[in-house]
Amino acid sequence: MITATVMLTSILQSLDNTIANVALPRMQGSLSATQDQMTWVLTSYIIAAAIMTPLTGWIADQVGRRKLFIFSVVAFTAASAMCGLAQSLPEIVLFRFLQGLAGAALVPMSQAVLFDINPPERHGKAMAAWGQGVLIGPMLGPIIGGWLTDNYSWRWVFYINVPLGILALLGVLAFLPESQTRRSRFDLFGFAWLSLAIGAFQLMLDRGPIKDWFNSREIITEATVAGLALYLFIIHSTTTRQPFIRLGMFKDRNFLVGNIFIFVIGIVLFATLALLPPLLQDIMNYPVFTAGLLTAPRGLGTLFGMMIVGRLVGRVDPRLIIGSGFMLAAISLWQMTRFDALMGRSPVFWSGIVQGLGTGLAYVSMATLTFATLPGAFRNEGTAMFSLMRNIGSSIGISCVQALLTSNTQIVHATLAAHISPYNLLSRDPQMAAQLGSTVGRAGFNASLTGQASMVAYIDDFQLMLILTLLTIPLLLLVKKPPPAKAAPHVAIE
Repeated sequence: MITATVMLTSILQSLDNTIANVALPRMQGSLSATQDQMTWVLTSYIIAAAIMTPLTGWIADQVGRRKLFIFSVVAFTAASAMCGLAQSLPEIVLFRFLQGLAGAALVPMSQAVLFDINPPERHGKAMAAWGQGVLIGPMLGPIIGGWLTDNYSWRWVFYINVPLGILALLGVLAFLPESQTRRSRFDLFGFAWLSLAIGAFQLMLDRGPIKDWFNSREIITEATVAGLALYLFIIHSTTTRQPFIRLGMFKDRNFLVGNIFIFVIGIVLFATLALLPPLLQDIMNYPVFTAGLLTAPRGLGTLFGMMIVGRLVGRVDPRLIIGSGFMLAAISLWQMTRFDALMGRSPVFWSGIVQGLGTGLAYVSMATLTFATLPGAFRNEGTAMFSLMRNIGSSIGISCVQALLTSNTQIVHATLAAHISPYNLLSRDPQMAAQLGSTVGRAGFNASLTGQASMVAYIDDFQLMLILTLLTIPLLLLVKKPPPAKAAPHVAIE
């Protein structure tokens, strides 16, 4: 029941990462806001969660995980209800910010709880259960959000969290035991510098596509602030006696490499989820709900992969499982590089199944291996850092692929247009050449050309993620195989 409870809290938070995306156009009309202003609905949540995530380890040490869970679930549920009741843009941005602050602790602390209540030989199965909530939530978000928005209202995208939050709270109150506390001094300077670095960096990533990146003074300022704050945080953490984040945990090789892997998974998984809906809707003209359904097989593949890895952990070297998962992810990305504007649904379906299977295999084994040799004293901070690296990877991945999509579309469009004129079309397609003589014909031809250029740009993004995935696999050589777990009596959370 503890496992079911913390899984529900993970789903509650991870679902909200993507469920609101499909409702933005409806929200924009209801709140009389511009597209630029509506991005703050997503940005405020991401920045708040990113700033709060590193703090969850310290808070859990001071007050205990049970109290932190209770406060987080209550505050998250209340903020969700207020988002649904919001009548203006400033209100919903404020409540989304509070929602991000409240929900940041749910995923990392649920992972820490499962590590503590399970002996080492069962960590693989525990992470398989935990990963289902963390990965399937973002995949189901667009489907549930699209259905609720089409059939009811965008406000139900937030109201749906209320019954889930109440159920999660009852589970926490009934089943979750308290953890040991470890009083320590709060490093205000370390927290301030890290929060400033993360907040400025996330703001740069979210605002970059709108502001034309480093052609904007705002983006240059945010990048400078992020870099300087990160530098000051590292200097402060290495010179103070009780730092906010104990960087000594990165001396553990498995923990360091595991964070690199989760960073790459954040890039590949969430960037793919960001690219597929607009590809299916804008290029292939699928309705919103149909596009959401075509991304659902990825979740089925992930579930199947986690079921397999739960049985393999302890019997097969986890490095082989992680390598196999990344190879399957690479195969799926190679399949996506074969997409075209006239294809059917089958390539989207099967590539999603393969990528989900690879992600499920890699994610669970990696979450287990990352903490296999890390001392228990670092567990709260380590799980918070693990979640933070996944979130930063997803933010970087989404921002980069969208920026490349825009620029490559323009480049390919200009390249194709340079070879087209009524004269060189006359000998190949006289009817099309004649259409270029009218304004309507030129507009239609330009729309077709833009669609082809966008398709090439999507393929370029998939190729980039394919290369990144393949380059990450050799890092497995740096990972130590964990010692065989002994089935000794295990002390659960006190």
